[in-house]
Amino acid sequence: MHYLIAGRYRIALCSVIGLLLLAAASFFGWQRWFPVQVAKGWGVEVYLDDIPRVSALAFDAQESLYVSQEYKDKKGVIWRYASVGSRELVVSGLSKPDGLTSFAGGVAFSQENDAAPVSLFRDNKVEPLFPANDIEGLASDGQYLYAVEDRKKGGRLLKYDPASRNLTVLRDNLEEPEGVTICPDGSILYTEKEKGWVKKFQPGNQENDKIVVADLREPSFLMCNNEGLWITEDRTHLARLLLLDSNGNLETILSHLRSPQTILPLSPVRFLLAEQGRGRILSLTRSLYAKK
Repeated sequence: MHYLIAGRYRIALCSVIGLLLLAAASFFGWQRWFPVQVAKGWGVEVYLDDIPRVSALAFDAQESLYVSQEYKDKKGVIWRYASVGSRELVVSGLSKPDGLTSFAGGVAFSQENDAAPVSLFRDNKVEPLFPANDIEGLASDGQYLYAVEDRKKGGRLLKYDPASRNLTVLRDNLEEPEGVTICPDGSILYTEKEKGWVKKFQPGNQENDKIVVADLREPSFLMCNNEGLWITEDRTHLARLLLLDSNGNLETILSHLRSPQTILPLSPVRFLLAEQGRGRILSLTRSLYAKK
């Protein structure tokens, strides 16, 4: 009798464990495979697929699309797409190429790796611009190049002048600053991923910098245009693409993303978004009838 009861307990225990494992598998499967959710007035479709570790996006002066794959240990690369479906390898041997932006007649790129310089790809040649550590986000206002160092402690916001080749430290002692952008009014905005906020740079002490939006989930890449501030959250599960409009309203444009990275405008109503967790680039389009 004793052995019979013990056997029943073991069966019951195994059943409970099995149910818990099934529930956990269902939960993680839901997070991984649940489709991207789109805000009303927007549509989304796959623009380019099968790009593992896709990270940064940028256009050059000829409107060719540049795409980086963020592999480590000199396995990272940058591709140039003259048209959809036609690509050319332009830079290889990189370590975590994580930032791209149009600059000085070419495309500037960064590497999130110690002592890797920010460089310029122009006329099919690579030219080092300035030394830095763990650079992730890049942005340009057409005259200067701005960069942030993605470091747990001691990250910096940098400004590079190509005319004088001077590098200025605008901010230091930042915590995981991953994104930087320049707004149409010239404002410089940057993220601190660990603190979950976006700040506006203002000359003087760091205490002068104003928090633009807080309580975010690992804010990463930024883009600022006439509509407002676009923010991606670099999370493996349940990440979002957000828009902070000019009235201060924060709207979720896309949700259930997996590690979204760069957002890049194609037109006033169409954008590209690199979704690293699914190895693809999405095309996001606003309905012509949606409120602007």
